[in-house]
Amino acid sequence: MTRNDRPGLEPIETASRDEIAALQFARLRATLAHAYERVPHYREKFDSLGLVPDDLKSLADLAKFPFTTKEDLRRTYPFGMFAVPMDDVVRIHASSGTTGKPTVVGYTAKDIDTWAGIVARSIRAAGGTRSDIFHITHGYGLFTGGLGVHYGAERVGMAVVPISGGQTERQVQLIQDFKPTMIIGTPSYMMNIIDEFERQGLDPTQCSLKRGMFGAEPWGEGMRRELEERLGIDATNLYGLSEVMGPGVAAECIESKDGPVVWEDHFYPEIIDPATGAVLPDGSPGELVFTSLTKEALPVIRYRTKDLSSLQPPTARSFRRIGKITGRSDDMLIIRGVNVFPSQVEELILKTPKLSSHYQLEVTRRGHLDDLAVRVELKPEHAGAPDAVRQAAAWELQHHIKSYIGISTKIEVVEQGGIERSAGKAKRVIDKRPKE
Repeated sequence: MTRNDRPGLEPIETASRDEIAALQFARLRATLAHAYERVPHYREKFDSLGLVPDDLKSLADLAKFPFTTKEDLRRTYPFGMFAVPMDDVVRIHASSGTTGKPTVVGYTAKDIDTWAGIVARSIRAAGGTRSDIFHITHGYGLFTGGLGVHYGAERVGMAVVPISGGQTERQVQLIQDFKPTMIIGTPSYMMNIIDEFERQGLDPTQCSLKRGMFGAEPWGEGMRRELEERLGIDATNLYGLSEVMGPGVAAECIESKDGPVVWEDHFYPEIIDPATGAVLPDGSPGELVFTSLTKEALPVIRYRTKDLSSLQPPTARSFRRIGKITGRSDDMLIIRGVNVFPSQVEELILKTPKLSSHYQLEVTRRGHLDDLAVRVELKPEHAGAPDAVRQAAAWELQHHIKSYIGISTKIEVVEQGGIERSAGKAKRVIDKRPKE
């Protein structure tokens, strides 16, 4: 297929792999030089390894350069990783800082313009057009989600409804009144909205929504099926993380729905062995790593995302895709020697017909042994079901977890509303083990 066969796409989206690699190499050389010259942290790291930016002779040479971690950003809090003077910074975002100091990211005016263009490309990939009314449930403020998506939607020319997160009853009211055709949020919060439709006696499949973009937490095909069936939409995956840019690092195409396409003209992806740091070939499972190629205020070199995935060949666009995110190397639970990811348990929950996608994992310690309990809600149509129905659903899930993951668990099936709701990322794990 030639680039002229795809009207509406940017030329780079249908470029040859050789053209993409040439652009990446030029931008990568410039990024390494920018970081080395402007950021003491990077200069010290490069110098300690005897490296200078000119040591990049090919894309493969990036493997010689050091990783960047969330801890690096916290150690240089708040602005130590910025590569431009504060006079040139027009926006500051930050993470929630729930596990320590927040990670702070900055943007120049050009960065904001670049970001808006990337998100606009992502929205178009998901089927969005200027004719859509776009309902944004991502949080605004220091979180990159709301504002990041907002600017991209305006770039497309959409009418934007910036309701942000929370106020679930009002979300439903405005969907009914404003009749948006596209929505964005976390998949778990979208489930809350769907539940609220049904609580009000409304059929969510009859609302105006046609398309949805969901991200900010891992989700799989089971969740996609439930979103599409219960809401009557096409559901696509939007991937991003604040430290690299925000939402829009990768986005799924509506025509293929086969994993988020990495916008490789702006972000260079690698997959590494999380234990050794060695770069792995495409298709291999490992930890996803990104290097920014066009950022001014906060260039990131080989940022370790902790997301466990793989790089897959191009399909709908000329760029590679992110495979299914199977978990995170830092939220992996080790239960009696078995590696367990919440996303694995979620997939099995969604295969159990009477159980909903609202769940929590509770980890406790008995003596020297860890125990895992799963609390999960019944689907609304089974509300008030007799104990025998609950017990059967619990046994089925327990059996699946034992068969597929290899651990014994306690399952508690609760009524709708029994799991605490969140307007953003769902809190999936409650760790009650004593701190050592």
